[in-house]
Amino acid sequence: MTVKEVAGESELLHDDGPVTSGLPTLDYILRGGFAANRIHLIEGEPGAGKTTLGLQFLREGASKGERCLYITLSEGKDELMHVAQTHGWDNLEGIEIFELVPPELSLDPEREQSILYASDLELGETVRLVMDEVARVAPARVVFDSLSEIRLLAQGALRFRRQVLALKHFFGSRHCTVLFLDDLTQREDDLSLHSLAHGVVRLEQIALTYGAERRRLRVYKMRGRAFHGGFHDFLIRTGGLEVFPRLVAGSHPQLDVASKQAKSGIAELDSLLGGGLDYGPSTLIVGPSGSGKSTIAMQYTSAALARGEKVLFISFDETQRVFHERARGLGWEFEKAADEGNFNFRQVDPAELSPGELAGTISRAVDQEGANVVVLDSLTGYQHAMPEEQFLLLQMHEMLTYLNQQGVLTFVILTQSGMVGQHMQSPVDMTYLSDAVLLLRFFEARGEIRRVISVVKKRTGSHESAIREMRIDQSGIRVGEKLEGFRGVLTGTPVYEGQSKLLEDRGG
Repeated sequence: MTVKEVAGESELLHDDGPVTSGLPTLDYILRGGFAANRIHLIEGEPGAGKTTLGLQFLREGASKGERCLYITLSEGKDELMHVAQTHGWDNLEGIEIFELVPPELSLDPEREQSILYASDLELGETVRLVMDEVARVAPARVVFDSLSEIRLLAQGALRFRRQVLALKHFFGSRHCTVLFLDDLTQREDDLSLHSLAHGVVRLEQIALTYGAERRRLRVYKMRGRAFHGGFHDFLIRTGGLEVFPRLVAGSHPQLDVASKQAKSGIAELDSLLGGGLDYGPSTLIVGPSGSGKSTIAMQYTSAALARGEKVLFISFDETQRVFHERARGLGWEFEKAADEGNFNFRQVDPAELSPGELAGTISRAVDQEGANVVVLDSLTGYQHAMPEEQFLLLQMHEMLTYLNQQGVLTFVILTQSGMVGQHMQSPVDMTYLSDAVLLLRFFEARGEIRRVISVVKKRTGSHESAIREMRIDQSGIRVGEKLEGFRGVLTGTPVYEGQSKLLEDRGG
């Protein structure tokens, strides 16, 4: 959109390009933004975020010098200003507000004569007043809040449709990009508005049995243009809506990453893995609680930081304080790397986190912050954030594919239920999605509980089929030589009947 001075007045000339929404992530979903000079329907239940989205849309236009108009038939200017203040917006400068509300709601006597009560007017007069105001302001962007009031005044589906159609043609003739806001409280599956609108976006909020409600949006249609379909999570925070587009690996370019291996810093562990782990392919570390899964991931984290790489460590199970205390107890200091910006520890609450927000956190760390290593500890906690198991696998497939394309060294930790025994089970089968699988188990020998580690799978190269003992003590992780004489490792109750020398006791 450009501004041209004609006879001392500003005339807005519109091009056919998309009109940005004020939310870069929503523009990504819409493949650029809203269609110029068209009307778009934003629908949702009360509290879904329609008004906030509308104000962000107008603030974006005002920041570009465009004329913007907010037409409200349900909320007063004072209420809109309060919404702006809650989001940290000092004012709505550059946005004209035309309100049709009861005069008694206005606290400013000078404004009473310009305020009309919509329900006391005939529908035709209400629409005429709206058109007159649009003609006076000559806006480039308009938010009409809301169609529910027009529906009440129309008192019939046919008359309502005709009035909306009249508004559509009028706004089109005035070269306006319009957002019609509509509540879902007075209709059920009424798709008549969908046929009139150029684009339709629905905002939803879902109350879970426990935890915060989940908000998501879906683009139902956008004529003449492709968009990213499906549900996309979003939050309402101070500053407006924050949208997390559904992660689609195919939408991200595949980087040409040189083939290289990541060393753990433990020669025996690297030997077990055939020399090391490859960047790009994902690694699943699976075993019972306490077997050392997180410690293995921390070992690779320490080695990556020593190489000057950046690490994102997402934990569902530990607080940041406990994590750093445990790391120090094993001889690792991650605070310095965190201060330098190379180590990013994110503690997340499954009851508060949406899957889309998690995917957004990971993609932002990789794309913008240059993370080379990503640790997800653990998938069990992530599953709690995503109760629908079948959709969890689909999301993990997209996430792991995306990280693979970006050449990121990825660790996914999965805790099996139970400590020992043949009834240990994994809450979800991730082995077919993972390129490498490390299996950890407990076993009993000489009156002690000990650990073993083995590589069950590695797609990108050879690996040992042997079983090695692993010990965790004050010096970190120690991995022993190949052990012979085990029976029943995969059953969950390995029995050691061999004569191979075990790792020495603590401090040895």
